Amino acid sequence: MTTITLTAATTKKPEWAMASPVDFTLETGEHIAIVGQNAAGKSMLVDMITGRHPVFPGMAEYRFGDDDRRLVSENIRYITFRDTYGGDNDRTYFLQQRWNQMEIGDETPTVGSKLEEAYQLAGSDTPERRQLQQHLYELFHISPLLDKYLILLSSGELRKFKLASSLFSNPRVFIMDNPFIGLDAETRDQLKQLLTKLSREQQLQIILVLSKTDEIPDFITHVVEVADMTVLPKLTRSTYLDNRPPTPTSVLSEEKRHLISSLPNNAQIAQIAHSPHQIIAFNDVSIRYGKRTILSHLNWQVMSGQHWVLSGQNGSGKSTLLSLVCADNPQAYACDIALFGNRRGSGESIWEIKRRIGYVSPEMHRSYQRDIPALRIVASGLKDSVGLYVQPTEQEKQQCRWWMRIFGIEHLADRSFLQMSSGEQRLVLLARAFVKDPELLILDEPLHGLDNTNRRLVKDIIETFCQRPAKTLIFVSHYREERPACIDHEIILQRN
Repeated sequence: MTTITLTAATTKKPEWAMASPVDFTLETGEHIAIVGQNAAGKSMLVDMITGRHPVFPGMAEYRFGDDDRRLVSENIRYITFRDTYGGDNDRTYFLQQRWNQMEIGDETPTVGSKLEEAYQLAGSDTPERRQLQQHLYELFHISPLLDKYLILLSSGELRKFKLASSLFSNPRVFIMDNPFIGLDAETRDQLKQLLTKLSREQQLQIILVLSKTDEIPDFITHVVEVADMTVLPKLTRSTYLDNRPPTPTSVLSEEKRHLISSLPNNAQIAQIAHSPHQIIAFNDVSIRYGKRTILSHLNWQVMSGQHWVLSGQNGSGKSTLLSLVCADNPQAYACDIALFGNRRGSGESIWEIKRRIGYVSPEMHRSYQRDIPALRIVASGLKDSVGLYVQPTEQEKQQCRWWMRIFGIEHLADRSFLQMSSGEQRLVLLARAFVKDPELLILDEPLHGLDNTNRRLVKDIIETFCQRPAKTLIFVSHYREERPACIDHEIILQRN
């Protein structure tokens, strides 16, 4: 029996059209991985499957058995890339540096209160549904989190929250976009085990949209590749893996390597290169929110020209630490912290600190909601704004286009940000981080959502950039293979 069928399907709106009519089937018992390079059309295919991009009548057929009486939207649940970090309505997404602006009190939502709300919205309260709720709590080990405030969830905990709330309606098909990004190794393994268990124990079929082709779980039965806005024939998982192209060992051209290496250093950088100085100093730093301790008695020193990797489990305080370095967290004023040789609170402004830092993170990616041209977003890195009111000069435009060319996205300069794929968006934000040639680069999970080729390209750019004098790096990743070759120091945070 076929659950979903698209036959020579084309969308009603031309702007949603693929390069050729789409043929796609999800047979009963199948679990599919949709793979392809950034901007290949993976999300466009999913939007056709879910009905977000409606096709012409007769081109799509859905058979959900006993659940045929429900709407397609009720039988299919889709967690998008942005949903991974929460949603605007329930405020579960966060930049951890905003915690200080949110007062924790009796009305602050907890995991338990929001899950109960999601449960009630998903349908009538019946013994069968309560049994499903308890089963999901056990599967996802959610009971210990029920009294935890949403704004204090780690990315891994937030992922479990979104999974559970989405599954309360007992869908027949569950679609997740890049479900493993941002998760530590232990949580990735747990999630794979959970999805495997769901695929076996529930009447549920799973579709994963993956940028990393080395993350296809064992429970996946088939793979559908999308290339150049064309959906290729479905293959068994083993057949696809046997014919998968190898990951390139180098992507950045020698010309671009030379261009980056030849960038001029200003007088201040030249002086620092001959006499390294302290960039970051944390002396016995502790950060607490309510009853929860995030950082405990942390001592850390970073010197100019050093290249650090920051690691630790989800919830260990990495984002909080970075918010202190980026001058976004007022708790820094109550701690013994010095940035670029100046103790916080000694008179320097936030903007004096930020102009020396290039920064990108998944939460920053999530916060960009304005549909403005890519060039303006890159230019916002010159002003440390979000790009809404930036009017770059002609010289600044040339500087932005130069870095966009380095990242292979110059052709996107005039395209609106929200009209790009998530991978293209990430490359734009990376160009924004590099555009002012910063003294300190802070790259928090910079390879999120990138395909294998673009992941190698970004690593090449980071490594080439950090070969220049007095360039300091803080790199965050849960994958050891993502670490640039230039890494020479590591700090590991422990979850409190």
